Amino acid sequence: MCATVAGAAFFDLDRTLLAGASGPVLSEAMRTAGLVSRSIPGERLLYKVFDTVGETLPAMVAARQAATLAKGVSRSAVQQAAAGAADRLVALVQPFANQVFASHREAGRPIVLATTTPFDLIEPFARHLGLDDVIATRYGVAADGTYDGTLDGPFVWSAGKLKAVTDWADAHGISLAESWAYSDSVYDTPLLSAVGNPVVVNPDPRMVLMAAARRWPTLNLDVPSGVMKVPVVGLELQQLLMQFSRPAFYPYARFDIAGVERIPKDGAAILVGNHRSYFDVAAMSVLVARSGRPVRFLGKKEVFDAPVVGQLAAAMGGIRVDRGTGSDEPLQAAAEALEAGEMVAMMPQGTIPRGPAFFDPVLKGRWGAARLAQLTKAPVIPVGIWGTEKVWPRSARVPNVLNLTDPPLVRVRVGSPVELKHRSLEADTKRIMSAITALLPPEARRKRTPTEAELALTYPPGYRGDPDREVERRPGTD
Repeated sequence: MCATVAGAAFFDLDRTLLAGASGPVLSEAMRTAGLVSRSIPGERLLYKVFDTVGETLPAMVAARQAATLAKGVSRSAVQQAAAGAADRLVALVQPFANQVFASHREAGRPIVLATTTPFDLIEPFARHLGLDDVIATRYGVAADGTYDGTLDGPFVWSAGKLKAVTDWADAHGISLAESWAYSDSVYDTPLLSAVGNPVVVNPDPRMVLMAAARRWPTLNLDVPSGVMKVPVVGLELQQLLMQFSRPAFYPYARFDIAGVERIPKDGAAILVGNHRSYFDVAAMSVLVARSGRPVRFLGKKEVFDAPVVGQLAAAMGGIRVDRGTGSDEPLQAAAEALEAGEMVAMMPQGTIPRGPAFFDPVLKGRWGAARLAQLTKAPVIPVGIWGTEKVWPRSARVPNVLNLTDPPLVRVRVGSPVELKHRSLEADTKRIMSAITALLPPEARRKRTPTEAELALTYPPGYRGDPDREVERRPGTD
């Protein structure tokens, strides 16, 4: 036995690392290899039930009997079939699992798959994924290389999984008190109770209650850290709130939206819009709701510091930007979201222009969107917003919600992806801002001298700055 020196990270497989069951992929691989002649009656329904509610006792009883049914089957043939399925399973790993892996690797913890799934079926997947070891149910093997119908060790489920993990930890000098365990299933309660850092992932209905009772943290590996999902139904809070991001909920504004079909249905995308009013967020929300996709919005730290609103923004996947620190952390968080196939939205101007700058037909932006595009090669989708300042001018603390008889028109247009060169951030930023400008009405591109009354509407309440310097103000500074 080794001296106990450190902790490890133990991950369940189905509904934890994968969004659902690995069974459909492995079953198909076995059928293709001729190891299984036909589908089990009701197999698809069983997997659908599992994906919805998690493990059930009848399913685990059937899994326990699989060793008997495998008697006489060639082990090497099963291993070969499993190797052929490994890449497909790796492709199903939830998008933000790699970030969790990276944090454990940085801390020097081995990452171990701990699953009920038979070892020979899942070991190639773990190897392809780069995990350090596998704890799984093992079948007995006869002298001729076929399974003998018995188990070689515990059935790695519930208390049996805890025993298998404990034995592995003892053999490798790992302290469970210093370890982490990730699982969706209430039947993994023994294991999660034994480690110092239990984490509930995509919890089944019973585990929701267990996690609340034990005060165990909950994580969803299909969304960025901190994003809330509604238990059991598995919907993001933002997806539910999208039902309220409809024009009918803003009777004090009219909406004219076109080009929604240009927002990609899936995959990474960067939405970039111009900034004219605090109501721009509402306009973008209505647009995004029509696309049906959740979005990660980069916003100023003041939004996240606000009571209630700040917590809500974070829970919906907002990315806090503290411009005063000069930190690249927000861009890194946005890049990670894009690499996971998510959509990010931002306003390159950084803040609403004030005074004469508000009427400048040449939009100026920061380089963040261009940097993100350069890092991730995600398409940049321009959005032109016009008229929001009539609903909520910068000079007002709240929108004019009483204007119900003749509400202002808010115009939103979505353009085609901006053609970027990825060589110069300044040049690409100009291309992005030009693409946004092209989506605005003709009056936005005409230079004119605003009246004093118009200028007054562009300043925040209590403004004491120098209006003459606003035209020189660097984009995104207050």
